[in-house]
Amino acid sequence: MSEQKQEFENENAENSEHLQDENLQNIEDVEQNKLQKDYDELKDKYMRANAEFENIKKRMEKEKLSAMAYANESFAKDLLDVLDALEAAINVECHDEISLKIKEGVQNTLDLFLKKLEKYGVTLIKEEKEFDPNLHEAMFHVDGENHQSGEVVTVLQKGYKIADRVIRPTKVSVAK
Repeated sequence: MSEQKQEFENENAENSEHLQDENLQNIEDVEQNKLQKDYDELKDKYMRANAEFENIKKRMEKEKLSAMAYANESFAKDLLDVLDALEAAINVECHDEISLKIKEGVQNTLDLFLKKLEKYGVTLIKEEKEFDPNLHEAMFHVDGENHQSGEVVTVLQKGYKIADRVIRPTKVSVAK
């Protein structure tokens, strides 16, 4: 009986040891699964944060380029009054030689002024036959016997833009 008892105790010890190994393996598996889950969550957070950072970086670069492109807008807008004054001086009729020389000098100044404005992206809005509310400001409507409804009849004041942004719309009269 003692041999049987000894065998039984040995089997119990082996089973107990085997159960301990299984329990230890299960605990390790659970811990590994938890660590893998934590790793996956942190990796996901990192990827999202990195993507958000890249988007912010792109947005900032775009805003920087936009700010640079339109930085002179306010200044250019103020200079349009000077441009209008020079154009008005050109349209004055001159009868003597001195006035013609002055007019020629004003024309040269106007040409240089326009070139400098163009250098910084300020351009004249091209005259359109059709009224475009994005480019024109209708000052009044006129009966247009020779014009179709919605057609620009007269340009009252030239319009200008920087890149694609209108800084002053063209002021026009429009046919009814």
